[in-house]
Amino acid sequence: MMNVVLGAGISGLSAAHYLLKTAQKAVVIESSGNLGGWIRSVRKSNIVFEQGPHTVRVAGDGGPNTLALLEDLGLEDRVSAIKSDHPAVKNRMIYVNKHLHMLPTSIMSLLTTSPPFSKPIVSAIFQDLKTPPKVCEDESIHEFVERRLGKEIADYLITAMIRGICAGDGKEISVKFLMKSLHEAEQNHGSIVKGIVKNVLKKQPVKPRLPGTESSLYNKARNEKWSIWSLTGGLEVLPTTLATFIHKLGGKINLNEQCTEIKFDSGKAIVKTRSCTYEADHVFSSLPAYKVAPLLQAQHPIVARELASIPTVSVAVVNLQYEGKLLSQEAFGFLVPSTENLALLGIIFDSVCFPSGDNTVLTVMMGGRWFTDFLGADPSPQKLLDMAVGYVRDILKISVQPQSHIVSVLRDCIPQYVVGHHGRVARIKQYINENKLPLSLIGSSFDGVGVNDVILCARRAVNNIHLK
Repeated sequence: MMNVVLGAGISGLSAAHYLLKTAQKAVVIESSGNLGGWIRSVRKSNIVFEQGPHTVRVAGDGGPNTLALLEDLGLEDRVSAIKSDHPAVKNRMIYVNKHLHMLPTSIMSLLTTSPPFSKPIVSAIFQDLKTPPKVCEDESIHEFVERRLGKEIADYLITAMIRGICAGDGKEISVKFLMKSLHEAEQNHGSIVKGIVKNVLKKQPVKPRLPGTESSLYNKARNEKWSIWSLTGGLEVLPTTLATFIHKLGGKINLNEQCTEIKFDSGKAIVKTRSCTYEADHVFSSLPAYKVAPLLQAQHPIVARELASIPTVSVAVVNLQYEGKLLSQEAFGFLVPSTENLALLGIIFDSVCFPSGDNTVLTVMMGGRWFTDFLGADPSPQKLLDMAVGYVRDILKISVQPQSHIVSVLRDCIPQYVVGHHGRVARIKQYINENKLPLSLIGSSFDGVGVNDVILCARRAVNNIHLK
């Protein structure tokens, strides 16, 4: 069975790997000259700077699957794990009213009032219990949390979290993006608390794990209480190792080859590029939705219109290295809620997560949903560097100049799961199924934006085709 995979990001490479492991043929087509998509690790001044994802979570449905993939690739010895008791896991901060505030880290801290909150966070439970349910198919995560848990939690915690995860606006992002189960608890039981209690008492059956996701590495992670991990040399080691294995298994990766059209005829897919035409039994597209849309426009305008409606945002990333250990607090970093009206989304304390000798290493993230508003359409690298260094000086009180830096703009890098997103994705998948198109849509535009999400999505898509 011949398969064409569009995109050599982590999702596309994972799909090709899984296809080849099931004795199917796979050709990966990538428009750029690079592997790994938004996973970018750059070594400078003997420091590894991450311009894309920094760490990967162990928890969740995708956590065990990614660790199983690492084991399959022989990367166990390259894993740098951070355990649950590490300061980078326990300590998270938000920047509100020109001050950094540590988020609650214990049960006792939930029972006491601490800035920027005007009452204990535990009081949100009582608001949830007394608030009548709102019957709705979808709503913004900010609206949901404000109604059920209070305005301060929505304004400070939720908008900061959304800006950190997807660089988006909590007043636009669907509640199902992060809180699908809590929304369902309200819809089915009238409140979050009642839903959680009833589900606990009901003793929900354990969801079976996807076959092939068990591994010695995951068992080690669970026994040693890992929370997050990266790879020695940077996360880009993962896609480059995947590419090596794809070649060893007989697959092909064609770089600098841009797909221009996809057509379907008699159960086959005709994939056209500027230099070649491929006939495939199936196409796995890991491209962003807005890039898939024009490829399908001529033959399937309905699904193309739906795909083009999934928005994206751009993020400016500035990596900074300072001599000496200059941070006054050990933490993962801090996020900035929308209430602060800043270009700054947050700053990651890389050298707390993974010590880099006598250095302070930071990643400053700016823009997102507000990129043009704060940074302009095409900001210069110097402007972005000056802004980043200014935020570090004003907020972290680091007044010296960085010894090295990297400035990058990741254009249209994160899709936005706005209100109605899940319904749109359901309609897209229904159209593909009803028209029996040999097409699987994977990647971050549809079922999760994280590294674990897109790798798991790729595996499920390959399994679904293999079972047919």
